[in-house]
Order: sequence, then C-alpha cells, then structure tokens
Amino acid sequence: MSLYEWLLFLHVLAAFLLVAGLTACGVLVLGGDAARRALSAPALALWNVGGLGVLALGIWLALEVDSYELWDGWIIAAIVLWLVASGAGGQLQRAIREGTFDRAGVQLAVMSLATLALLIDMVFKPGA
Repeated sequence: MSLYEWLLFLHVLAAFLLVAGLTACGVLVLGGDAARRALSAPALALWNVGGLGVLALGIWLALEVDSYELWDGWIIAAIVLWLVASGAGGQLQRAIREGTFDRAGVQLAVMSLATLALLIDMVFKPGA
C-alpha cells in the first residue's frame, strides 16, 4: 500500500474512533450512574484519540495529496468544525470528570452537530 492509502485508512479509522467516542459520550449523558462509571474512561479515550487522529492525519493527507491545499475552503471548514466539536467535547469531559451534567446535553448536541457537519464536509468536499 502507498503512503496515501495508509494515511487515508488511518484517517477513516480515526473518524470511526471519534464517532464511537461521541456515541459513548451520549450514553454517558443520557444513561445512569452505572453507565457513567463503566464508560467514562473509554468514552473520553475514544473521543480524544479519534479527534487527534482525524486532525493530524487529515492535515498530513492535505499536505500529501497534490490536488489538496490546507487553504481549500472545505479543509478550513473541517478544521473549524473540528475546533467547535473539540471545544464542546472539552467542556463535556470536564463535566464528566466533575460529575456535573447540567449542561451536558447542550455540549453533546454541539459535539454531535459539529461532528456530523465535519463528516458531511469530508465526504462531499464542497468546492473541491
């Protein structure tokens, strides 16, 4: 396999980890105390590893592929959406660690919408 194929495979794998972490965070927010105790560490690990992997491998792919540039509109949109999702994810992680879930639903919704928009941006690459 070429470097591009490996990067693309790992980028998509990281996206799956990100979505798995988001799903597990949803279970944490909507579930009871037993779910929170059992899933908090794996959920946060999946979200963090997936998020960092998506960003780092995505930037590497943009640098590797001649037809992509970091300043392409859809790549900038993806980075902005990643920042939005990560910001909400950071707030949700703090709430999970502190055991305060009063605004967790809002944070989960922002994470979910930003991640969905990020995935749509990655699939359709508007303007590419």
